[in-house]
Amino acid sequence: MADGTETSVIDEALARLEAAVNRMDAVVQHRLATAAQPDDRDAELALMDEDRARLAAALDAASARLAQVTATTGAVGHRLDRAIETVQDVLGRS
Repeated sequence: MADGTETSVIDEALARLEAAVNRMDAVVQHRLATAAQPDDRDAELALMDEDRARLAAALDAASARLAQVTATTGAVGHRLDRAIETVQDVLGRS
């Protein structure tokens, strides 16, 4: 090999090595940045848990209210049926 060819092969190898080192550095920086974020994730998870607890309480309250409304509706319906029967009896006697 001539000196020019050997130099270009070495330059190409050095360029590939530098590119590989740059990629590795980028990956390491990304992982370090990602590793520094668990506090953010923990805070977000805590907020999500609080939201879930709040929504669960709201759902329980709504379910209780629905049960109360359903029971009241049944009682009112029964009273209306009795009132209708009474009115029909009164009209039938006339």
